[in-house]
Amino acid sequence: MPGPVRRRPHPVDEVLPVPKLAVYGFQHVLAFYAGAVIVPILLAGAIGLSERDLIHLINADLFTCGIASIIQSVGFWKVGVRLPLLQGVTFTAVSPMIAIGLAAGGGTQGLLVIYGAVIVAGLATFFIAPFFGRLLRFFPPVVTGSVITIIGIALLPVAAADAVGGADNPQPGDPRNLAYALGTLAVIVLMQRLFRGFMATVAVLVGLVLGTLVAWFLGDATFSAVGDSAWFGVTTPFWFGWPQFSAAAIVSMIVVMLITAVETTGDVVATGEIVDKRVGREDISRALRADGLATTIGGVLNSFPYTCFAENVGLVRLTRVKSRYVVATAGLIMIVIGLLPKAGAIVAGIPHPVLGGAALAMFATVAVVGIQTLSRVDFHDHRNVVIVASSLGLAVFVTVEPDVAQAVPQWAQIVLGSGITIGSLTAIVLNLVFHHLGRPRGPAVAGAPGAGTVRLEEVNAMGRAEFVATFGPLFQGADDVVGRAHDRRPFADTANLRAAFQEALFAAPPDEQRAVMAAYPDLGGAAVLDGEAGGASEEDQAAAGLTRLDEDGRAELDELVTAYRERFGIPLIVCVRDAAGREGVLRDGHRRLENSATQEHAAALIEIAKIANHRFGRLVAEANPIHPARVRSSGRG
Repeated sequence: MPGPVRRRPHPVDEVLPVPKLAVYGFQHVLAFYAGAVIVPILLAGAIGLSERDLIHLINADLFTCGIASIIQSVGFWKVGVRLPLLQGVTFTAVSPMIAIGLAAGGGTQGLLVIYGAVIVAGLATFFIAPFFGRLLRFFPPVVTGSVITIIGIALLPVAAADAVGGADNPQPGDPRNLAYALGTLAVIVLMQRLFRGFMATVAVLVGLVLGTLVAWFLGDATFSAVGDSAWFGVTTPFWFGWPQFSAAAIVSMIVVMLITAVETTGDVVATGEIVDKRVGREDISRALRADGLATTIGGVLNSFPYTCFAENVGLVRLTRVKSRYVVATAGLIMIVIGLLPKAGAIVAGIPHPVLGGAALAMFATVAVVGIQTLSRVDFHDHRNVVIVASSLGLAVFVTVEPDVAQAVPQWAQIVLGSGITIGSLTAIVLNLVFHHLGRPRGPAVAGAPGAGTVRLEEVNAMGRAEFVATFGPLFQGADDVVGRAHDRRPFADTANLRAAFQEALFAAPPDEQRAVMAAYPDLGGAAVLDGEAGGASEEDQAAAGLTRLDEDGRAELDELVTAYRERFGIPLIVCVRDAAGREGVLRDGHRRLENSATQEHAAALIEIAKIANHRFGRLVAEANPIHPARVRSSGRG
């Protein structure tokens, strides 16, 4: 009898041949390397560490990165998510660590206070990991998007300081500094434009290498420390001394780890989707335990807080190599590199302006990721506007004027001295205040704050007549359509409300749809110019200049509109806000004359829906329909 059929392992658990593991693992290291070493470089320059200290930090960082990546990808007990996730020092911690180090006097003394905070924050992350899933509701996109944007913005001054020669010796008037920084940035941009795949992923590394080579050739980069460094060296626990513990520093670092936990959660979910493996709450807990353990190990082995690196998540998607053992191999490679002090000395020799040019690209990209996250936020809800505006405003204020921290007691200076920390705390606290404390009021659907604002809960409580009177202007003569949208209550958010109008339009009987079409005015017609078609139509058509046509332009448009009505029996309906002006309207209209009646019926509905979308956007942003609606419904108007 044939033996049992061996079940093929999931691609994530597949162990590839050693040559492939080595090549794919090294590729991960290349994509990761620049981001891995930039944190110790930035920190060392900011708190005044020596070149010898920096070399040790770089080696310790790489060594611990390797350990952390193996813990996360291979895993043991309930630690490690067992997905192809590479671990690296989080950028979120850069600004708070600099603030902690400087508040403690800078140099190695500041570093010891940083390590004390890192160790405690890592332990805290490890123990709260099982409960973090319950806290995720306190970190919606309005919080995470604000925090990520703040991180990018707050780090840009650090990059700018490097670009002009370094914070310890800035020379903004030196044209060579400008040339190195902009040249490095240009190489990164050109690599992204000209190449795809692997070459695009190492654009930052190529920019750093080329910029450093040019600087070395011109005599502006030296690597004398390479010759003085040993070939082999092991980072020993507490190499700089025993850690020092500060309550304010610990609180600041715990906040950093909470924010990092949100980033890790997103990376784990994204990776799970890429490799087709379901991610549950326990997987998130495993990933966060690995973050916490790696962070604690980092504090002991002279390194920093760790998180999943998003750059390598993108590499997994790009290469479609899903094996977690590839990442484990990359971890082994990093451990080997971390045992070679000469490698750290080479990296430490990168000129500040070259590093600054690369950092400008990387930190600005972080801000863009935050903006992308904020694009999912419902800004029709004014509470979200307040949260984002306040957190960004305070973060930029502290970043631009860091000396403002001197206005508060010393224990509070670490929080107020970091734009990332104060901005993140503001976003978290305001989200709690506006969305979780007190009676929920719901997002504003229409009107300016304090001026008769209509909120979603009020919309959900409206009777049919009031609802139709409020939202009827979205369409021309379509009260029945708006009434059908009312029947879809309750609305969860403004997007759900918008969708209800669209669905009601497309679900209406054909005769009713045709009646709606007939109610729309001719483009540039007398009804629009005289105001008989309503202010919404006048505003729509004015956006394409159709209310300001000269005699020839009006005659050309009238000819098209007449031909269309004769052929299809309905007015030509075009969402002029999406058209390229009058020429776009004419071009689109002549093309549609060649369609069948059935196709034009569908096209007209789509245009009506697009017009309603624009009107809905204006209503939500600017209008105050509730007062006139109530006046009309009470018979007083």
